[in-house]
Amino acid sequence: MASTGKKKTTMAKRDRENRLRARRLEKQAKKDARRQASAHDRGEPSVTPTEAPARDAGESAPDVGASALAADAHQTADAS
Repeated sequence: MASTGKKKTTMAKRDRENRLRARRLEKQAKKDARRQASAHDRGEPSVTPTEAPARDAGESAPDVGASALAADAHQTADAS
C-alpha cells in the first residue's frame, strides 16, 4: 500500500516544540528583565526602540541588531 505523501506530526513532537517555544520565550523575558534592571541601576531610562529619543549628530545609535533579529524570529515562529 502506497503512502499518501503527507505525514502527520505526532502529538509528542508538537508538545516538544511547544515546550521549546515556551522555554525560549521565558529565556528572552529573563534577558529583557536583566537588561532593564541593569539600565535602571545605572540610572538610564529604559527605552524601547519605538520610544527612542532623538540623537544629536555626534552620537551613534546603540547596537540592537541581534536582539531585534531574535525578537523577529520569535514572532515569525509563533505565527506559523
